[in-house]
Amino acid sequence: MSKLPNAAAFRTEHDSMGELQVPAEALWGAQTQRAVQNFPISGRPMPRGFIRALGLVKAAAAEVNAGLGLLPGKSGKAIRAAALEVAEGKHDAHFPVDIYQTGSGTSSNMNANEVIARLASNARQKIHPNDHVNLGQSSNDVVPTAIRVSAQLAVVEDLLPALKHLRRTIDKRGRSLGKVVKTGRTHLMDAMPLTFAQEFGAWSSQLASAEARLTDTLKRLRRLPIGGTAIGTGINAHPQFGKKVARALSTLTRTSFDSAQDKFEGIATQDDAVELSGQLNALAVALIKIANDLRWMNSGPLGGLGEIELPALQPGSSIMPGKVNPVIPEATVMVAAQVIGHHTAITVAGQTGNFQLNVALPLIAANLLESIQLLSNVMRLLADDAIAGLKVRRDNVDAALARNPILVTALNPIIGYEKAAAIAKRAYREQRPVLDVALEDSGLSQAELETLLDPAELTRGGIHEGAVGGG
Repeated sequence: MSKLPNAAAFRTEHDSMGELQVPAEALWGAQTQRAVQNFPISGRPMPRGFIRALGLVKAAAAEVNAGLGLLPGKSGKAIRAAALEVAEGKHDAHFPVDIYQTGSGTSSNMNANEVIARLASNARQKIHPNDHVNLGQSSNDVVPTAIRVSAQLAVVEDLLPALKHLRRTIDKRGRSLGKVVKTGRTHLMDAMPLTFAQEFGAWSSQLASAEARLTDTLKRLRRLPIGGTAIGTGINAHPQFGKKVARALSTLTRTSFDSAQDKFEGIATQDDAVELSGQLNALAVALIKIANDLRWMNSGPLGGLGEIELPALQPGSSIMPGKVNPVIPEATVMVAAQVIGHHTAITVAGQTGNFQLNVALPLIAANLLESIQLLSNVMRLLADDAIAGLKVRRDNVDAALARNPILVTALNPIIGYEKAAAIAKRAYREQRPVLDVALEDSGLSQAELETLLDPAELTRGGIHEGAVGGG
């Protein structure tokens, strides 16, 4: 990666607004420098994934323009090679423009144009940022295209593999605990029993649904507005430019991109990005559910449920010796909260614009990519550092199950709801197993009750053979 320039030395650059000083070692030019001076807001440059996508778009555009005879072959090759260096992250230090910049992302597009032009220029050929690197393009179609490319690559390369890994880990642990029965809970109160496999299976199904929603969203996200240039008409671009760039990007990234049929939509709106953010929001909600279930199950070790023991990763208190906390589920909840917040910002940003252009593009790009990165990272941690190594505390699980008065629900078809409720209340009041109380009050034999109240059988649902309507 290139180093930051030495600010002590400067050179003079110019653009359509005049001359200004640029750090001598900087690869960027005048327009980037204006943005650096105009937007000292967060100190956060555009994310790596977005810069990568910009480089890929510029490389594909140079290849296509050269192939169409619009750029000399040598120029096209030089621009493509320089753009791929940008995509690979070799010059990230020369992309200083703040996230909070012009809403079209023009400053970031020109940052890429200037850096690539300087890298591609030599004594024999002068590459111009606008006339050559930006040929057939506008910030208005490049930046929305880069958002879609960067987001799809992040989902395909990072998010979906992490999601699948978490789901496989949950499934594996569920299978290993398939015969362990525990007390179910609704409203945080005792309910009918289920197996750990059934409980874990619900988590896995949540993740499967999230994966399906994400995969479906990619069908729309992959539609690229490149070739629409300023507003969607395609002014100054070859009629085949958009289709060919989408094809070149598909080859470069080994994933599928399409040329948007309606480029006005792709430039004026960010509905596809908002939809993807919505799916990330739903995934965040699922992860909070899973993380909070783990926290409750792990609570204790003496004063809580104590059903499981999560791996001990670090001391849990600076004052209470021996305390160990469920740090990975807690981190998961915080990540999910941040993603939910990002979705709110992306939703507002998605409706920010009038007529032919959305003007909150950099914010959408940054929040979308950060959400994907956060979720990808924390799902792997949740899988490897929490779920894979958790242990079931069978003594606590079995003791709670034996005392669960709600098992009496299985007697409803035989003795009726009210009589069953009376048995449940007495069992709870006297802190006795429900089977013992039912033996005294139900009129059923011990053999019948042992069959009817068998927790493992109750996890299979249905009505026991021989049961009839009660009075």
